[in-house]
Amino acid sequence: MSEPAEKPSRVDRLRARYHWFDHVMRAQGRYQDTRGDFFAAGITYFTIFALFPLLMVGFAAGGFILASQPELLREVEARITATVSGDFGTQLVKLMESAIQSRTSVGVIGLATAAWAGLGWISNLREALSQMWGEQRGEPPGFVRTKLSDLLALLSVFVAITVTIALTALGDPSVMSRVLEWVGVHHVPGLNGGLRVISILMSFVVSWLLFSWIIARLPRESLSFRSSVRAGVLAAAAFEIFKMVGSVYLRSVVHGPAGATFGPVLGLMVFAYITARLVLFATAWAATSRDNLRPEPVAPPVPAVITPRVGPDEGLSARQTAAAMAVGAVGALGLSRVWRRGRE
Repeated sequence: MSEPAEKPSRVDRLRARYHWFDHVMRAQGRYQDTRGDFFAAGITYFTIFALFPLLMVGFAAGGFILASQPELLREVEARITATVSGDFGTQLVKLMESAIQSRTSVGVIGLATAAWAGLGWISNLREALSQMWGEQRGEPPGFVRTKLSDLLALLSVFVAITVTIALTALGDPSVMSRVLEWVGVHHVPGLNGGLRVISILMSFVVSWLLFSWIIARLPRESLSFRSSVRAGVLAAAAFEIFKMVGSVYLRSVVHGPAGATFGPVLGLMVFAYITARLVLFATAWAATSRDNLRPEPVAPPVPAVITPRVGPDEGLSARQTAAAMAVGAVGALGLSRVWRRGRE
């Protein structure tokens, strides 16, 4: 009697009924199988690590600006001494002056360190995205070629992020209201609400384009941009929701000395980690869509091995010979009796 078939679980029934749920489970399986959390942690580490040399470059740029504008420098020093009185304010002014004097060396060291950290960041990001796509790559290119490819990708990401920040800044309600005032539009009923809606829509569209480009173009192998568009929508929607929640978090933790000291740092780490997870999961979503699923190769059957068993003919043994002779004698005796009866 055959055993009854195993009843499918609730998750299996939901996957068979809802295609979107089956897609979510496929994406989650790809994300877990390719160690998505591990790569997200690596991306977060290199993101935080690359911020320090970027700050050095920023300080050096600020030093060049202040050195070329003495009036602005005196104004900044006056505000420091007015805000921070006593010896501490004087020490801050001297520290700023020493930083301005060493702006060239700080800028060079910052640029070199930023390039090194940036290459590590982009290499980890591209490898993580390639793993989400499940690519079967051949022999990797040489070291120099790989680093040049990563450097080109890093510059492309820098340009894309700069354009994204510029478009997002243009979509800010305060900036848009100033532009409208500049062209002569003042005090229109419902203007603030409309600008807020336009700002959210523009931020969503810009994030969508950025994530779609990252998912399609940053992996080691060039992929179709069309397959990443829907995944970019998913990542952009989740990212906008996360930004709203993150802004509430920062406003709640910056009050107080401990929150003002550690809150922004922790917020930056959480922001980088969650964003990395969103990008990697959206990439796994794109890679596991029905258009990109590849049929799994069927292994050929194991070849049959025929082993002939050939050995020397050793003939009959003594017992077999005696038995054969006895059978022959009995048979001959029986035949002779039958023949005599036939003659009689």
